[in-house]
Amino acid sequence: MRGLSAPPAARAATRGRYGCRGPARDRGQVAVEFLGMFPLIIIVCVLLWQCALLGYTYILAGNAADEGARTGAVAGFQRDQECREAVESQLGSWLDGSDVDCRTDAVDGLYKADVELKVPILFPGTVSFPFTVTGEAAYVEEG
Repeated sequence: MRGLSAPPAARAATRGRYGCRGPARDRGQVAVEFLGMFPLIIIVCVLLWQCALLGYTYILAGNAADEGARTGAVAGFQRDQECREAVESQLGSWLDGSDVDCRTDAVDGLYKADVELKVPILFPGTVSFPFTVTGEAAYVEEG
C-alpha cells in the first residue's frame, strides 16, 4: 500500500486530476452518457415501430383482399355485399379511411377484391400518412 512512506511524487501519481483516486472520479459518467443517447434510442425505436406498422398494413391489406375475394367467389346472390363484410371483419381499426372494391371480371371469369388502406402514424385509428397501401386478390367464381 502506498501511504505516507512513499515519496511525494509517487503519492501524487496515484491521485486523479481532481484529487480522487481510481474509478471514483468516473462516478455518474454512465448515467450522463445514457441521458445523452436516450433521445437517439427513442427515435430509433419509433422508426422501427413505424416500419413494423407499414409492413403489417401491407400484410393486412393483402389478407383482407384475399378473404373478401374468396368469400365473394363462393357467395350466391349478394356477392359484393358478402365480400365487403368479409373484408371489414378483417380490418378492425384500419377500417377508417379504407377503400374496398369487390367486382366480377367478365373477361377472366374471376371474382376480384381490391383493398386500399392508409398507413397509420404510430397507432392504428389515429392520424395516417397521405399514401395508401393496396392489396389485391382474385378467385375463380363458383356456381
